[in-house]
Amino acid sequence: MYNTALRIVNDSFEAEDVMQEAFLNAFTKLDTFKAEVPFGAWLKRIVINKSLTQIKKNNRYSIVNLDKVKNVISDSNDEIQASEMIDYSTIKAKEVIKTIEKLKDNYRVALTLSLIEGYDNEEIAGIMHISNENCRTTISRAKNKLRNLINNQTLVN
Repeated sequence: MYNTALRIVNDSFEAEDVMQEAFLNAFTKLDTFKAEVPFGAWLKRIVINKSLTQIKKNNRYSIVNLDKVKNVISDSNDEIQASEMIDYSTIKAKEVIKTIEKLKDNYRVALTLSLIEGYDNEEIAGIMHISNENCRTTISRAKNKLRNLINNQTLVN
């Protein structure tokens, strides 16, 4: 449960807070548990929801630097050409997970729920409160961004 929270909020202290809130919430609402799903799945869903709520609280006032936007636009052309030269079989899982942590929140959450937690697109759309089409697009863009980041790291090394 902690690892799930950590992958979503991307901060160990916040993940601990999320865990504490989730467990308190679960124990106070234990009478609503109907055993239609395993207890672990019910608790994991609470942890995921608390993590997403925490991300929304933190990003309420985020500011994007204009230089960052310019760099993203100029880097995107270079990244497309570099992706054809990389051998992905040499990349380790830990490197991929560290790279996922660098993605923006909605990409990181979508990829974590999809690739690590094993949810399908429909479940992810429900968890993230987005349409199924938007979910597929987000996951596709997140995979492309992840691929580009990995390509850049591999070319630098």
